[in-house]
Amino acid sequence: MEQKNQTVTKLAQTAILAALCYVSFTYLQIKIPMPGGDATSLHIGNAFCVLGALLLGGWYGGLAGAIGMGIADIMDPIYITGAPKTFFLKLCIGLIVGLVAHRIAKINESDDKAYVFKWSTIAAVAGLGFNVIADPLVGYFYKMYILGQPQQMAEVLAKWSTATTFVNAVVSTVLVSVLYNAVRPILLRSGLMLKQEKRTGVLKH
Repeated sequence: MEQKNQTVTKLAQTAILAALCYVSFTYLQIKIPMPGGDATSLHIGNAFCVLGALLLGGWYGGLAGAIGMGIADIMDPIYITGAPKTFFLKLCIGLIVGLVAHRIAKINESDDKAYVFKWSTIAAVAGLGFNVIADPLVGYFYKMYILGQPQQMAEVLAKWSTATTFVNAVVSTVLVSVLYNAVRPILLRSGLMLKQEKRTGVLKH
């Protein structure tokens, strides 16, 4: 029963983070029009995908970003064709952040605030750094070979996407590092985030 309650709690938290991804991307973005009716944008949606991976683990965080921002793409006539690409990339961001933060650094086992801050930031950089490279690269081939856009248009969008994705990554890394390390102690005290005892593997609230 306890395991079931933990799963329900994680799913509820995932839904909240997916909603934050959707809202932040849809209503807080600065859209930059591109030739051919396409666009790229400055936004902080990825920050909540990373936050989800730090708080809940890679799969849950990745799904929050993939679902929230995937739905945001579907609801936008400019981005709708890119929804499958968005779903894949945001899931990857979450999995990479989760791998670094929880499998490599095991931040849930530490009470050292400096250690947690360092590795949560490194994990964010890893996930968002991947996105800086993958988003324009995957987008270029997706536009050309899946959507059939001319090469020149795909190249222009890829170049602009590299610039905006880099800016988004820097802003999101700073934001999520502050948010996670502010929210983590509160969630631990309230019992809304599981913490592992060092060397025992025992989960506790």
